[in-house]
Amino acid sequence: MSTHTGEAAAVPRRAGRRPVTSRVEIEHIALDMFTRRGFDTTTVDDIAAAAGIGRRTVFRYYASKNDIPWGAFDEQLDRMRATFAALPSDLPVMDGVRAAVLDFNEVPIAEQHWHRSRLRLILDTPALQAHSTLRYAAWRRVVADYVAGRLGVSSDDLVPQAVGHASLGVALAAYERWLDHGDGELRDLLDMVFRALESGLTGPLGTDS
Repeated sequence: MSTHTGEAAAVPRRAGRRPVTSRVEIEHIALDMFTRRGFDTTTVDDIAAAAGIGRRTVFRYYASKNDIPWGAFDEQLDRMRATFAALPSDLPVMDGVRAAVLDFNEVPIAEQHWHRSRLRLILDTPALQAHSTLRYAAWRRVVADYVAGRLGVSSDDLVPQAVGHASLGVALAAYERWLDHGDGELRDLLDMVFRALESGLTGPLGTDS
């Protein structure tokens, strides 16, 4: 992060350019700069200048540069909790987990490029790994809370925790496959690996080309 204390809006920008005003626009600019220039060498001041805004506006949306690749992650976790809460009470537990994870990863076609850039940064940038650990823990907690509620046990019990860890593991495997091969829809890959997890690897599995 830059040590400059002045407003990045003071940096001259192209005449007539409209300052960026939405979080999505700021995020797209930042993701593009991180991809082209590198995460470590791109500062918040660089992002603010490219967006035609002050660095304080960036911090209005994000607590730190490390939070930018994650986007509206906290809001997405809230949506995931709501998805779990709306599931039928008689739905098998792992069916419920799969349904919520697929919904969590539903990305509009127009955002697919940005989602790929986001995941690539999160998974491949060493500077983000410690921050990612905290985010992963929050995601696992949402899954564990659902499983615990269905089983009538504490979220800290072994089985809910194990399901949270296993769910994150297979999701990350699907992300990496999608990024490295680009052969198929992310949703289909997630659906396949979660069905494999549900079956305990004893039932019919999808083919992996």
